[in-house]
Parts: sequence; C-alpha cells; structure tokens
Amino acid sequence: MARDTTDDRPLESRDDLVRWIAAGEKPAERWRLGAEHEKFPFHRADGSAVAYDGAAGIRALLEGLQARTGWEPIFDGEAIIGLADDHGGGAISLEPGGQFELSGAPVDDVHATASELAQHLADVAAVAEPLGLGFSGLGTSPKWRLAETPIMPKSRYRIMMNYMPKVGTRGLDMMFRTSTVQVNLDFSSEADMATKMRVGLALQPIATALFAASPFLDGRPTGFLSTRSEIWRDTDGNRTGMLPQAFEPGFGYGSYVDWALDVPMYFVKRGATYHDVTGTTFRQFMDGALAERLPGVVPEMGDWVNHVGTLFPEVRLKRYLEMRGADAGPRAHVAALPAFWVGLLYDAEALDAAGRLVADWTAEERQALRDAVPRSALATPFRDRTVREVAREALAISREGLKRRGRRDAEGRDEAVHLDVLDEIVASGKTFAERLIADFEANGRDLDRVLRTTEM
Repeated sequence: MARDTTDDRPLESRDDLVRWIAAGEKPAERWRLGAEHEKFPFHRADGSAVAYDGAAGIRALLEGLQARTGWEPIFDGEAIIGLADDHGGGAISLEPGGQFELSGAPVDDVHATASELAQHLADVAAVAEPLGLGFSGLGTSPKWRLAETPIMPKSRYRIMMNYMPKVGTRGLDMMFRTSTVQVNLDFSSEADMATKMRVGLALQPIATALFAASPFLDGRPTGFLSTRSEIWRDTDGNRTGMLPQAFEPGFGYGSYVDWALDVPMYFVKRGATYHDVTGTTFRQFMDGALAERLPGVVPEMGDWVNHVGTLFPEVRLKRYLEMRGADAGPRAHVAALPAFWVGLLYDAEALDAAGRLVADWTAEERQALRDAVPRSALATPFRDRTVREVAREALAISREGLKRRGRRDAEGRDEAVHLDVLDEIVASGKTFAERLIADFEANGRDLDRVLRTTEM
C-alpha cells in the first residue's frame, strides 16, 4: 500500500460502505489489471539486510529513485517512505522489514505489466548497483533472523507490531520476512464479483502451489515450499483465511461489509497522527465506542478505506478484487501471476469453465488444500489426483482465456506467453522452491548463493 487515505466524508450507515464497494463496478470493456510485487533488498557484499538509514540504506535508495523517476515522495513525518507517480502511474512503498513494493498502475493487459516491471527493475538497478545493493525475488527472507531485520519508520507498523503477538504467533514474521506478488482485477456487478471471488478463493491454494518460492527462513530450509503461506496460517485469524461465507447463497457486497465491520481495527488516522485503536471493531467505532477515547473523532470514509486495506483474506475485496495467495519469485513469475488470473477471470468462457472446475469442492476440501499446499505444493493430494493435475487443468483454462482475449505484444504474441514458466513447472512437477533447495544442497548450503541466484 503506497499511502493511507484521508477522506473526511462522514459515514452515516452501513449502506455508505456497501455503496463504496459498488462504485468500483466497471463494464468489461473498461476492465484493467494492476500487479503488485515485493522484493527483499540485500547487501551484495555479505548478504545482509538493508537498514533504512545510512549511505547505502533504503532512504538513499528512495531518494535516488525519486531523482531518477521524478515521482513524488511520500513521507511519514520526516521520513521518506515511498514514491508515487501522480500522473496516473504506480507507486513504490516499503513493507515493514524493508521489502520494496511496486504497486503497478492500472494497465490494459499483461504485456503492459511486463513492460512496467522491466522499467521498474531497470530504474531500481541503476540506483541500487552503485550502492552495492541487490534485490531477491523470494517469498521469505532466507538469511537474516527477525531480530536482524530492520524496521521501517512507518507509524502504522509500530501499531501493528504491538498488536500482532496478541492474535497469532507468526504476525511479526509476516510483516518483516515475507514478500508476495498479487494482481488486482475489476468486476462489472455484484454477481460478477461474487463469481470471481468464489473461483479466486477456491483456486488460491493452486496458485500458492504454482508460485511456491519460499523454502528458507532463519538460514535453513523450513520443510515448507511456501513458508510465506504457512506463516499466514497463524497471523491473525480474524482478518485472514478462505472466507467460507463467500460460498453461501446470496453472498455480495453487504456480506463482505458485515464481515469487515466485525474485524478489529489497527488505527484511526487524523492529519499526520495515527491513533492506536486495536481491539475495537469498525462496527463498534460506528456505534460510538471511541467517543471518549478520541473526542470529536467520528467515522469517515477514509477510515473505512484504510480499514479495508488492513484485512488479509486470500482474496480481498475493495473496489476491485485482489488475488493474494502467491509468493514473490523470479521476474517471470511477476507477469505470470496476473496472466494466470486474467485468463481465468476476464474471459466469460474461461470463468464459466473455472467455476465448473471448483463448483463441487466443499468448504472442508478448500480449507484442507489451503492448509496442505505450503508444505507439499504440487504434490498435495486432492480427491483422486494431486494439485499438479488441478493446476494443469486451471492453466489450460487460463491459456485459452488469454488466447480469446487476443491482446498481442509487438512480436504478435498473446498474453498466454506469460504462462510458459508455469506450464514448465507443471510439466516438470518441480516448483521454483524445490529447485532452490536442490541447488542449495548441491552447492554447500550457501544462502548467499540463494540471494544471488534469485536476484531480480
């Protein structure tokens, strides 16, 4: 997230919240996609984490990128914490442990996402290389421990740091030591949202398996192929998970709002000040629960927007849908993730086929997949086959959807070219994580080598 929202329109009722989501509806001809990816900076000399301050720190990197791109700085107090292209482009922000995030601009096709990524990585390299910094595309930081991980100077993160240990055992690991790639997608109506939400939730574990790229933590293999995904299983059960209510009859905007209303908040922001309101749900806030604690502070639309952005289900609903189940990974994965979901969800025939694929999966089966794939990825059993076979079928549906979209690059290739890396993973049966482990064991268990070989 590039910046927290300030919008002082008063909230009068639950209907205001429902209308806010509904305002995101767009006709199919206006659907776009926006990819987000995170990556870990490291010092090339010794593979250590990168602090915020210092001649070769995160601040210096952001300032160098500001000078190179002309993007506007985002501040928290006096600390620069991100950059934004105020001409309709994307934004760069910092995750708690220094993970460097590009929130891409809304674009027309996956080719544009790939071009945007190439330009971003070229800009980052031009600034980072003289500083002796590299960026690793992995779903977890493989080497430095939690105590060795720097803390970025963002006010909201201090609130989250204090709260996370109260609601799970892995919240701080999630904040400081995980990275992801996701894609944000549009919907045309409440019914279209619900269909895409259900398909997205059901197939999110399949994406987790395909993109597994986090087998290391604390300097050693963890026994999981997606350690990032496993960490999320014990972060905060109130705001994470598979949203089984999305599969109930009548699920729509109001259903999601009702769930979100009963999730505890992190903060209320007024001006530059973040007020810690952890433990108070948004519903309680709207009912006046903070009147004595924060005199004169009433719920505003900006509070709702910020709150929705602190919910972390496997598919998140804002004014668009966010597919959240994949590890960050090598450069090719950053384009493959939006290609996978665009092919499934932006073509009517593909969406119908994907819906049929998951239609009879039970809530128990969906949860069992979510629980198992962090460890066994494509080899996870499912009914009379494995996740590998399900992934092959989902990829075939996606590829046909992308072909029907017919969006071609300068070389005449449709968007399905970006699925080639995933087809190869399924054909071999080996995730990127498994290849990393094999290389690690064959080359002296050298984590500095892992950082170098995963550099973006």
